[in-house]
Amino acid sequence: MRPYETMIVFDPQVDAQNIQASLDKGLDVIRNFGGAVGSIDRWGKRPLAYEINKRKEAYYVVVGFSGVPATVAELDRVLGLADEILRFKIVRLADKKPAKNVTASA
Repeated sequence: MRPYETMIVFDPQVDAQNIQASLDKGLDVIRNFGGAVGSIDRWGKRPLAYEINKRKEAYYVVVGFSGVPATVAELDRVLGLADEILRFKIVRLADKKPAKNVTASA
């Protein structure tokens, strides 16, 4: 499985229950397609860099997870269909490689 991270930008006019329901739906997709949910970081309401659908701020959530490409494809589909999501981005993180022992030569 590969490590991924997704940032989800929710419409700020959507109430907290609908945001949580949409987030839970995305997390269920990850779990049902063989992935594992990692950290969930709720940033809260923050200003947008530019207006999206006449909104100047949004509610941000960052989710770390691991999965296979099919997991990412289904998550992309489900997040794209959600009306309460303004934008989202799924990024594959670099695989963690063990640090090599480097010795200084004179």
